[in-house]
Amino acid sequence: MSSSAFETARPEAVAYLDRLAASDPGRSYKGRMLAELGLRAGHTMLDLGCGPGTDLRALAEAVTPDGCVIGVDHDPAMVDAARTRTADLSVVDVRSGDIHDLALPDRLADRARTDRVLQHVSDPRAALAEIRRVLRPGARLVMGEPDWETLAVDHPDGELTRAYTRHVAERVVRNAAIGRQLARLAADAGFTVPEVVPVTPVFRDVQAADRILGLERTTRRAVAAGYFTEAGAEAWLGHLSRGPFLATVTFHVVVAEA
Repeated sequence: MSSSAFETARPEAVAYLDRLAASDPGRSYKGRMLAELGLRAGHTMLDLGCGPGTDLRALAEAVTPDGCVIGVDHDPAMVDAARTRTADLSVVDVRSGDIHDLALPDRLADRARTDRVLQHVSDPRAALAEIRRVLRPGARLVMGEPDWETLAVDHPDGELTRAYTRHVAERVVRNAAIGRQLARLAADAGFTVPEVVPVTPVFRDVQAADRILGLERTTRRAVAAGYFTEAGAEAWLGHLSRGPFLATVTFHVVVAEA
């Protein structure tokens, strides 16, 4: 159950996030999120779940000279990486913290963002309520999340595709349908939601898709979880490696206002 088309070793977390940010889909949705933030000089900006600081420099450039960017992440390795990468930026402050319980005062920030964070948290509702608390009246929150139940991979055997997507949605991602739920959850938390922007990358190259989706590694997990037989997994990966290949997943950029 392997092919030279697929990456077998799981990439290190920081390297994977950098890879995603540099990919065409990553640049596309991140650019849209930055535009929707409408950042100006003087803004206080929160990057919640900032990871290794991939986007902190762009945010800092948008709020200088007299604004500030606060990056928050719960992972010590990510915090260390983000601090190292932004050591030359006096307007950036990277902190360790929990998005469910931010060590920040009420009504602090003009803008906030979450980028593929809420799909992983234990309680998206609590996280949104906490973000609402630290935003000023009229402030803007921009969130970007995939809806993994929309993952579609072309294969002659549709049942194999459905099994793969079910496995991702049910076993791999904690909040797999968060993309479609964000607008409702934000409204429940007291935000208004003026805009929801769907971004749907199309993968035509199996190796490019595999570098983002981890096709073989995920298939191996699906076999262990009972979603695929060994024969089904061989048929699935064999066709994907030979091509032609096509896969899509819908990503939702949700704009919310406090």
